[in-house]
Amino acid sequence: MEERVISEARAGLAVAVCEPNEELRGELVRMIETEKPGAEVAAFGSGDALLGSETDFAIYFLDIQGADGLEAARELRTRERGGAGSVIVFVTGYRDYMEEAFDVHAFQYLVKPVDAKKFAEVLAAAWMEAEAIRRREGRHILLRLDGLMRKVALRDILYLESRNKKVAIHTTEGAHEIRRSMETMESALGTDFYRCHRCYLVNLARIADYGPRTIRLENGERLLLAEKKYADFVKNYLRYAKDGGVVHV
Repeated sequence: MEERVISEARAGLAVAVCEPNEELRGELVRMIETEKPGAEVAAFGSGDALLGSETDFAIYFLDIQGADGLEAARELRTRERGGAGSVIVFVTGYRDYMEEAFDVHAFQYLVKPVDAKKFAEVLAAAWMEAEAIRRREGRHILLRLDGLMRKVALRDILYLESRNKKVAIHTTEGAHEIRRSMETMESALGTDFYRCHRCYLVNLARIADYGPRTIRLENGERLLLAEKKYADFVKNYLRYAKDGGVVHV
């Protein structure tokens, strides 16, 4: 069977506004509805209320009042298994938490009072970012595992490892071995994966940090990075990040 990546259509984007000030909360909702008439917008007065929602929001506008929004952002990232499956924009009068905002991969940091023109620009950029994330998250590959056809989401793959004439696919749920060549899988998975070593094909979205000789993944595992490939790896990783890829480094 020829492996190929398949993309699934996803529902429209949902936006959450978490703001304790009722007047500003309503204003932010109105601006979003004006700029994105088809968006599903939900408003919350606290981080706890937001976290109690079961909606899969693509974009969050959070206030950091008393670090409440920051804690909510940390919890959201935890639920996303440390990744960045959504776009977080902080809208706040507090500048003291800017460093922490980057720790949760915040997309932007808007300071009150909110300028309508600036807000519209940030919303447009956040929308594009969210759409790019959703496109990536909707991609999967069909593999024959244990005699059955199984759909494996690309986001759940950590890396692939060459084992003689087989390939071990290491996922967040464990490893699966298939009789394929690394060259076949490298071609099938595309540019979101990089052949960092003759034995390894790494998912760029799962990289925590890297150096000239090794790549560390989110789960703590380390992969060899061929020294002669370091410059090319960095170029490809930066290209991936520029194209809207999830980056943790």
